[in-house]
Amino acid sequence: MVDWNLAVATATRLVRPGPEVSRDEARAIVAELRRHAKASEEHVRGFTRMGEDVVHDTPVLVVDRPGWVRANVAGFREILKPLLDKMQERRGSSPGGAVLGAVGGKVTGVELGMLLSFLSSRVLGQYETFAPATRDLPAGSATASGSGGGRLLLVAPNIVHVERELDVQPHDFRLWVCLHEETHRTQFTAVPWLRDHLEGEIQSFLGETEVDPMTVLERIREAAQSLSGSRPDTEEDDGGRSLVEIVQTPAQREILGRLTAVMSLLEGHADFVMDGVGPAVVPSVAEIREKFQQRRAKGASRLDLALRKLLGLDAKLRQYRDGERFVRAVVDEVGMDGFNRVWTSPNTLPTKAEIAKPADWVARVHRKSES
Repeated sequence: MVDWNLAVATATRLVRPGPEVSRDEARAIVAELRRHAKASEEHVRGFTRMGEDVVHDTPVLVVDRPGWVRANVAGFREILKPLLDKMQERRGSSPGGAVLGAVGGKVTGVELGMLLSFLSSRVLGQYETFAPATRDLPAGSATASGSGGGRLLLVAPNIVHVERELDVQPHDFRLWVCLHEETHRTQFTAVPWLRDHLEGEIQSFLGETEVDPMTVLERIREAAQSLSGSRPDTEEDDGGRSLVEIVQTPAQREILGRLTAVMSLLEGHADFVMDGVGPAVVPSVAEIREKFQQRRAKGASRLDLALRKLLGLDAKLRQYRDGERFVRAVVDEVGMDGFNRVWTSPNTLPTKAEIAKPADWVARVHRKSES
């Protein structure tokens, strides 16, 4: 169904070169990012009061853009395997299914490679929750469910590119980025059930996918028409929605709502921690935050903005803002320990509506338990 090797080869061929640095500079940057990642552990744990007794067994990997591509292809293979196996079984039972599968796999591989080449120059860091070990990209120890552990990726060329573009102090910016990504690692290592919960939601979402090829093609066609504004017969304005949001069943919309709330929480919490720790350890944090926010808001070319909307990247930016407002409001109301009750169980995670109205979460989780 997907030629994964072709996806890697396509992305690697198309990926843009990173900023020019000498070999000695590159070694120094990698070493500094590793030091900052290690230092961030103590900073994040002290501020969040999470995972202080947990031993991290997830590796920190400083990678280039092709390395980020290889890591994400491995992650896609892991998380999409149940869905692709189901689609392969359906296609294999139809006349000519094997031939169509081989051709379709190469087409999908090229398309995925093009997507990853676009994204590979934009990601500064990433905590890979569902990371299988590969030859050159080790993952953490196995979990109780038998799956590989996570790993923390720092994409050195992109970090250098942005710090130069923003004209900020490089050492401060690198630590600032590490604080954000270390918060994600702390979230998953300090909250043992979180990974399995998130994987369960994703698999439920994928399990609802309609695997009939003609149905999928029809949904994609409708989505493309909607995004291009060429559907005058529809009463709903889908122009501001992404392809991911449009191509789904009603059951998937419900699951996506829960996933959106969780991702808003995780991203907003990381931004909140980054800004909370920053003033004490990153001298120029105010300048970095201001310039970075301006960069986020401004975007780039019209093509870049269109791709961001199509891929749902605009929704991710909203998750940062909405999630950070939720975390800040809850901490202001009930303190850090009160906020940390969010990690008690899946039932104490905020809903999508509660992300927008933090007082409702406080009333449900705190007031109800106190009465």
